[in-house]
Amino acid sequence: MNEQNTTAEKPMDERLKKIVLSERKSVKGVKPLRALLPFVLRYPVRLGLTALFLLVAAIASLTIPALIGDIIDEGFVAQNLEAINQYSFGIVAIAAVLSVASAARFYFISVIGMRVITDIRRAVFKHLVDLDITFFDTNRTGELISRITSDVGIVRGALDSALPVVLRSSVMLFGAVLMMFITSPYLAATVIVVIPLLVFPVVWLGRYIRNLSRRQQDKIADLAAMATETFGAIKTIKAFTQEEHRNAEYGGYAEGSYQSEVARLLVRAGMIAFVMFLTASALVALVWVGTQLVIGEQITVGELSQFLIYAMLATGTLTGISEILGTLQTVAGASERITEILDTQPTIETPENPVALPKPPLGTVTFENVEFRYLTRQDEPVLNGINLQVKPGETVALVGASGAGKSTLFSLLQRFYDASAGSVKVDGIDVRQADFQELRRRFAYVEQDSVMFSGTIADNIRFGKPDASDAEVKAAAEAALVDDFVSRLEDGYESIVGERGVMLSGGQKQRVAIARALLKDAPILLLDEATSALDAESETKVQEALERLMVGRTTLVIAHRLATIKNADRIVVMEGGKVIDEGTHDELIAKGGRYAELAKLQFQK
Repeated sequence: MNEQNTTAEKPMDERLKKIVLSERKSVKGVKPLRALLPFVLRYPVRLGLTALFLLVAAIASLTIPALIGDIIDEGFVAQNLEAINQYSFGIVAIAAVLSVASAARFYFISVIGMRVITDIRRAVFKHLVDLDITFFDTNRTGELISRITSDVGIVRGALDSALPVVLRSSVMLFGAVLMMFITSPYLAATVIVVIPLLVFPVVWLGRYIRNLSRRQQDKIADLAAMATETFGAIKTIKAFTQEEHRNAEYGGYAEGSYQSEVARLLVRAGMIAFVMFLTASALVALVWVGTQLVIGEQITVGELSQFLIYAMLATGTLTGISEILGTLQTVAGASERITEILDTQPTIETPENPVALPKPPLGTVTFENVEFRYLTRQDEPVLNGINLQVKPGETVALVGASGAGKSTLFSLLQRFYDASAGSVKVDGIDVRQADFQELRRRFAYVEQDSVMFSGTIADNIRFGKPDASDAEVKAAAEAALVDDFVSRLEDGYESIVGERGVMLSGGQKQRVAIARALLKDAPILLLDEATSALDAESETKVQEALERLMVGRTTLVIAHRLATIKNADRIVVMEGGKVIDEGTHDELIAKGGRYAELAKLQFQK
């Protein structure tokens, strides 16, 4: 069910603002990155080893320029071949240490990155699955898929490339600046003056890139949402020959995404050009000042060479950091979109101290003065003043036109939504006081449009009871007449049903869904047009199987075909969200009300 958002004239319900992702306000800067820290800090040992090898590699890198300076002063200038040999050997040894430390650092930080991404994916998916139905009513499926795939992919790219560069560059920058001060405080002071000229523009442009990145990721989400909608309705699109229209619409979204990305890249390219120009200018200035100091014999040629290497290391790391800052702004946008999901709280929650449902189950269902409105349509009551009690083992049929509120009663029973007023009780316990899992285990549900999962026929039946044996699966399948068509398949129950069950007919899918409900063996059955997709012969057989199953169980049946519910213990007639009549088939026919009118139309045919 996809409800429309409230119109611009009416302010959005505060509860809706908390679950509609598109209504969230963007957070400035890279603050959303902080939300990733708990995932990273789960692995202190690996982090410690990464830091150790990072430090060793940095020390090795910073030692090499000092040895080069010594080679120049004590070797080339002093014409001392032995000093040149000694320092050269030292550089080779340190280079070996640097290589091993860098490789170890790369390995550990890569492993941490993959572990963190795996944890994020699992956390986001679990959180999404645990959110209530209202969240999915108010957010596009494609948008959610984009966040769990594209946005997580962006974070993965950052952990693979940006994070190592930031860590290495930060340590190297600090070390290089420290060594510059040790080598020549005067020249180092000159460098310090230049650094703010680099940092402030980078930070300012980074914020702008952050906004452009968020806009770009929203465009990608639009593309994913439209693709999901298109592929899910591909038969309808082809039936109405709307391929070109959808192609043009998707092309418009793709072009918008392209233009947004070009704008971001243009700003980022300008930032890189600015940093590189200022860096090169600073190095030229350092060479000029350093040459004057050498001529004035305030420093040696080796010290100047050593300082320039440190300066190039510092400016190189600054340039790298400036480039990565643009990436981090993009990652911040992706992280924000991920954390928006993780920060979303369900509108329906299990109480801290849930009341246990009676054991063994009684099978009673009670609606007391129930009213219901969807959050997205507060001005349109779906149910109004519903009072209904179903006794243990009773079969109650719900009859009425589409939109009368029949399926909504099933949703309230399973607590997919909470009643706006009144109470819904199962076995005498208000569903709002019970534990979700315990409550929903009391129901076996067969919906009107059967849902199939990718996998085999046996997998889909076993969904009702994951630990069921093959014999139990086969028994349920035989009762639901699944065995009739499975026996003709080459792979039998191991036949693949395809995505959404595309390899099965509508009737076959419905029978698999009934077998799934039979296998669950719950005390209360909820049948929403459970036999509507079956042919006449199969419907008769399945109806017989269902009637045998109903013995001793409470059953609520939604039906438009009145012939299937003539033998119900009680028939409840609904219209406009209200119960307008109830009784047995014969009693309602005798009353001559709405049910009698429907029966006359159907049975005359």
